Amino acid sequence: QVQLVESGGGLVQAGGSLRLSCAASGRTFSDYGMGWFRQAPGKERLFLAHISRTGSSTHYADSVKGRFTISRENAKNTVYLEMDSLKPEDTGVYYCSAALGRVGVRPSAYDFWGQGTQVSVSS
Repeated sequence: QVQLVESGGGLVQAGGSLRLSCAASGRTFSDYGMGWFRQAPGKERLFLAHISRTGSSTHYADSVKGRFTISRENAKNTVYLEMDSLKPEDTGVYYCSAALGRVGVRPSAYDFWGQGTQVSVSS
C-alpha cells in the first residue's frame, strides 16, 4: 500500500501559477506510475496528467497541455504538478493517484488516492 498526501493548493488570480506536491509513504514509490486529476463540485473526476515510474514518460489532457507540467523525484517520494496560466475553469479539488499497473486517463486505472487539495482561480 501507499499513502498519498497532496499540498500546495490555494487561491490564485487568473494567469497565476501554483505548484502542487504529493508526498507518498509506504511501499516503494518507484513501483507506481502517478497521475493527477481534478474534480469540480457536482462533476466527475477529470484526468490532467500522468507520469511513468521512472519519470521518462508523461501524458497530458488537451485542456492543460502547455500550461501544466508533471514531474517526480523518486528520491523524495514526491510527484509535482506545476500549473501556469491558470484559468477560472481550473478551479476544483486536485487529487494525486498511484497505479501499480499501467497508468491511464481513467480513474479506474489507479489503485490509491490522496485526500485532495483545493485550488481556486479567481477571474
